[in-house]
Amino acid sequence: MTDKPTPPAAPTEEASECDVLVIGGGPAGSTAAALLAERGWRVTLLEKAHHPRFHIGESLLPANLPLLEKLGVADAVRAIGMEKWGAEFVSPWHEHKQSFEFADAMDKSMPMAYQVRRAEFDEILIRNAACKNARVVEGCRVQTVNFLPDGARVSALHEDGRIETVHTRFVLDASGRDTLLGNQFQAKRRNKKHNSTALYAHFTGAARNTGKTAGNITIYWFEHGWFWCIPLTDGTTSVGAVTWPYYLKTRHDKSLEQFLAETIALCAPLSERLKDAQLASPVEATGNFSYMCDRTHGQNYLLLGDAYAFIDPVFSSGVMMAMQSAFAGADAVDTCLSHPERASVALKKFDSTMKLGPEEFSWFIYRVTNPTLRNMFMEPRNIFRVKEALLSVLAGDIYGKTPIRRPLIIFKGIYYAASWLNFRRTFNAWRMRKHNIRVVDETGAAVN
Repeated sequence: MTDKPTPPAAPTEEASECDVLVIGGGPAGSTAAALLAERGWRVTLLEKAHHPRFHIGESLLPANLPLLEKLGVADAVRAIGMEKWGAEFVSPWHEHKQSFEFADAMDKSMPMAYQVRRAEFDEILIRNAACKNARVVEGCRVQTVNFLPDGARVSALHEDGRIETVHTRFVLDASGRDTLLGNQFQAKRRNKKHNSTALYAHFTGAARNTGKTAGNITIYWFEHGWFWCIPLTDGTTSVGAVTWPYYLKTRHDKSLEQFLAETIALCAPLSERLKDAQLASPVEATGNFSYMCDRTHGQNYLLLGDAYAFIDPVFSSGVMMAMQSAFAGADAVDTCLSHPERASVALKKFDSTMKLGPEEFSWFIYRVTNPTLRNMFMEPRNIFRVKEALLSVLAGDIYGKTPIRRPLIIFKGIYYAASWLNFRRTFNAWRMRKHNIRVVDETGAAVN
């Protein structure tokens, strides 16, 4: 008589309650959790991974620094960061490189930022949330979110097999590119005005600028898109190519390492900078880069950071917009929970804040490969303070009271006038861009 196999033990289940459940422990989720816990709300943050964990997007903006001060982590970030006083652009269509210094922006109080390893930076933020008495749980993946009239019931799977059901009054989706609620509500939309892919890795031994400019980010234009080159404090350099989708499809059977090397070889200035460099991390690729959800919030939930929208990272705006969304989201949730009668006004303000960042940056992103705008970047003039206003945008100073609106309108007017005066070139550039952003299948053929 044979023994019957012992059936697997059923996963244990447990229940908990909180006022606010945060999904995701990146910059948006950790910031919101810290702010709300500091205000006395019972906050639970569930993060699927364990910190420290690798993440791309190492370049902060000057507008990040006041937020870090408010969170109480400025000193910790300073200790791991490399000072970034500006940015430089290199174009194969121009004989010179163009450097910008944040100190020349309209607000002179934010002259610099940092380059950071995201593994270290994100860990500082999530540990800060725990220090502010948020309940932080790592290795725990949210599976379902069921909304109720008075909140939500969230089911989460711990890595040891435990299932936890959390009853919460409010949900903050900071799940990043996973866009958990965006997918649940089928609210995520591909950005039809932009489409790109990314290929990236870390290198050691790359050549660097000297002196004060050693930490500056460099943007290199090339035929199929643009590169970033971000120096980090430990000698590592983050290098990535953001390309049109068709280009990544030409990889075929080549390894990502070989394809990145061949792509770098297409940009002579970057290739020269990396001639003595060694690959220091696996090469990774990401597709479907740009998207936006059709809502920023709903009954008892908000979408924060990349869970709402992701735009091309050419201006390093991702972390700054994520943290700004967290500050705006914390204010909105605090009002909704403590003063429900004011909820509609608070949510309207949150909605405006969430949409502002993508709108401001996207105008430039959609045109950054256009020869007219490229010429304006490479040969900037400060007539009517337009250069100062442009630098304010590059510094992320779009949410405050800095008077950049009028100069930016003039800047855009100059762009449209120059485009009209070079109509044939403008039309050809428009037609080429429309071709470049098309959606392609695995063979590289256009998808309708």
